[in-house]
Amino acid sequence: MTTHTHKHIPTSATSHPDNPIPMEPIAIPQGTMSPSKRSVHSQSQSPRSSGDSLSESMAWSEGTLESEVSTPSTELQDQFDIMTPKNKKTSGEKEGTKRRASTHVITSSADQIRKLLGTGETGTKFLQNYCCGPDCCKLKILPPDTTRPGFIPVVVPDNDAYRGLNLNINALTLDTGLSDLVELPKPKISLEPVSKDEAADHHSTVDVHPPTFVQPHPPYDVYSAPVFHARQLTNEGAEKRTVHFDIDITDYPKEGDIDFKVGGAVGICPPNDASSVDTIFNHIGTPKFVRDKPVVLKTEGGRWPTIWGDEKPRELLTTRRELLTWCVDIASSAPTKQLFRVLAEYADAKNERKILEYMCSAQGQGAFCDLRIGPSITLIQLLEAFPSSRPPFEMLVSCLNQLMPRFYSLSNDPHVSSDREGLAGRRIIEIAVTVHENPSWGGNMRTGVGSGYLERVARYFIDAEKNAKQSGGELEMPSVRIPMFRGLMANPLSKKFDSDGPMIMIGAGVGMAPFRGFILNRLRNSKCANKIWLIQGVRDSTLDEIYSGELGDHEQQIKRVVQSRAKLPPVDQSDDGVVDIQPKKGGEVTGKVVSDSQANKVAKYVQDEVRLQADIVWYVINALDGRIFVCGSSRGMGEGVEEALIDVAMDKGTLNFEEAKDFWAQKRDDGQYVAETW
Repeated sequence: MTTHTHKHIPTSATSHPDNPIPMEPIAIPQGTMSPSKRSVHSQSQSPRSSGDSLSESMAWSEGTLESEVSTPSTELQDQFDIMTPKNKKTSGEKEGTKRRASTHVITSSADQIRKLLGTGETGTKFLQNYCCGPDCCKLKILPPDTTRPGFIPVVVPDNDAYRGLNLNINALTLDTGLSDLVELPKPKISLEPVSKDEAADHHSTVDVHPPTFVQPHPPYDVYSAPVFHARQLTNEGAEKRTVHFDIDITDYPKEGDIDFKVGGAVGICPPNDASSVDTIFNHIGTPKFVRDKPVVLKTEGGRWPTIWGDEKPRELLTTRRELLTWCVDIASSAPTKQLFRVLAEYADAKNERKILEYMCSAQGQGAFCDLRIGPSITLIQLLEAFPSSRPPFEMLVSCLNQLMPRFYSLSNDPHVSSDREGLAGRRIIEIAVTVHENPSWGGNMRTGVGSGYLERVARYFIDAEKNAKQSGGELEMPSVRIPMFRGLMANPLSKKFDSDGPMIMIGAGVGMAPFRGFILNRLRNSKCANKIWLIQGVRDSTLDEIYSGELGDHEQQIKRVVQSRAKLPPVDQSDDGVVDIQPKKGGEVTGKVVSDSQANKVAKYVQDEVRLQADIVWYVINALDGRIFVCGSSRGMGEGVEEALIDVAMDKGTLNFEEAKDFWAQKRDDGQYVAETW
């Protein structure tokens, strides 16, 4: 936790910082005043009408940008923090005021946490309620008996998968006593053979569509939606790849009065990668002829293997491959003690069995904590790290989490999609997906379950479309489909968008996608296009900027792009390009910041642009039916924007820190400040 470090908002050619009354910023000809001078607009000036032109009414402050290049990054926050004094407090900031722990990320690596908390039992106990559940209170450290006569440490598995776990097993031997092992879980399912006639009636679609019992909300099924078009939004070399889909929902079945809505989110049901599924079958020794053989699945209760079905016992006709492909999470959930206990029970090698038992015992609690807060561990890595463990399929599936759908915001207005050329009579929804990658134990990058699946679909479609064009019409496009369902049409972004008031949209990376639909909807259905502002954050505008040129004729006037990959500013206050600008009580100016000519070279984040556009922010949030939307990663971007908004309220509203927090909390409750972060 940390106190709020207040950063004064910069002044610019369009600022009126001494005017406490929220006013719509009015454009001023370039060069009429210095950015280092503070200007005051007359309170008698009235806001412009919605019919005024964009060029006249859009008053983006130009204090930091030479071109429209400034981006919000969700990473590398320290690059900007080094420019900001950490020991200064405003007069309104209370001593000892702390932020909520849930909104501040101290660190995300096990090594850093160990450095922060120290070694031994204390640090682990501090984290036990946050990472491991109720069993953490049973932590017991192994005695340091490595010097006793006859001490022989357990031999660790000699493979890269085990080494990638970075387990600290301390003074563990084969005869070490372990206590409080979790009980061996009972299998929650059973698989029974079926007759030949029943087997003949089963037609699996495991490669393209989930089995019918994987239902989001019975009686409605997952819909197999045709891909109308796919393309890559980011350029080659971008750190994070983003792909775009046009999905045909013309034949989507009616579900009461609910319809697709701009700003809504659809659920995508991704399968586990087929090669990963076969790898798991190979590790646990499931014969190939059994993997696709129809069986009767019997459950004792609960919703599984549906998504949100009724909780009840079930008997379903399926196959082992269908269950492992569509119904259990093998890659994105942290391993549980129940999983370690099952792996230990069916490990033939004594050393592997001992280590696995250690991981689900009181003595191994510290190692278990470290494993869960470190890099994500997949089921395949555990099976390769402990190759002698071959649990039965029923036992393994019973202790895995359910594979859940992934939600993606619509990046268009589904009600106007048919206006595009070639889409007469069709309904199209559009989504953008950023591919999430993490280093794997083998040294390669591992993609997320949902984003990795969708990238594979996009690549297949793009390659097939390219081959069809090159063949001169000899090759037909294959049918490419995505299993989806109408998801959250009443999420906060969608519910609060319906407004004719002014609005600011703030998004980093793919978080900008839903705003595309908002803007196109507003430009089409309203005469107040000049009341839209968009702050879009990217790493590098030449590689990462998505939907560039797709926001209508007024894109250059309504959008400001900020990018985090740029040159650092001069750090010595005597360097060229550093000027006095920050106000102090009494009208003086103290402190040094970079001038306009240097600022455009500085790495920028969306929160920096929010401070620069403080006049617009303050005008919008105090306007009748004004809205501020934030969408993107909660780490870095989401927290940074919230801090910037607090700074705006403190400076523009002359509030202290607590009052500024309460101000934005009230705006959130009133639906004027809407943040959708993940």
